[in-house]
Amino acid sequence: MSTHLKEIAALLAGLGACAPWGRAAEPPIERAAVLTQEPFVMRLSKDEFRIAFGINAPLCVANGCSGVIRYRVDWKTEDGTVVSELRRVSYELPAHYSRTITVDRQYLDTAEGAHTTEVVRVTSIPSPASMAPRRSPRSSPRPQTSFSRSF
Repeated sequence: MSTHLKEIAALLAGLGACAPWGRAAEPPIERAAVLTQEPFVMRLSKDEFRIAFGINAPLCVANGCSGVIRYRVDWKTEDGTVVSELRRVSYELPAHYSRTITVDRQYLDTAEGAHTTEVVRVTSIPSPASMAPRRSPRSSPRPQTSFSRSF
């Protein structure tokens, strides 16, 4: 290894060792947006669903905010097989508003054609990057509340 590459490797190792101390000095994080209730599941046909999320974001009134809600949907086929999928849906809240909803469309089936499926559970997944405020560099979200409910 050349001397130049060794110097770069040593510099990167030193930066990696110092990174945790820099994060420890940051102020506590305040959540920009939270889910207002458990996800609401609507059946539209044998295998088509809408999953709605209510969002409350009082800290976003001045500038608005946008983000992503990650969630897991567990559903059951006609033959009793339970399938679990990770999904995400984005939302955008304009300035001067503190509440909104976002709705995700889902076709839950294992083959072509409309087979009857059933949503068993929808669980939101806490994520440090989700529910992030827009145009607010000092704010970062805390993990959101998880909901789990059988339908």
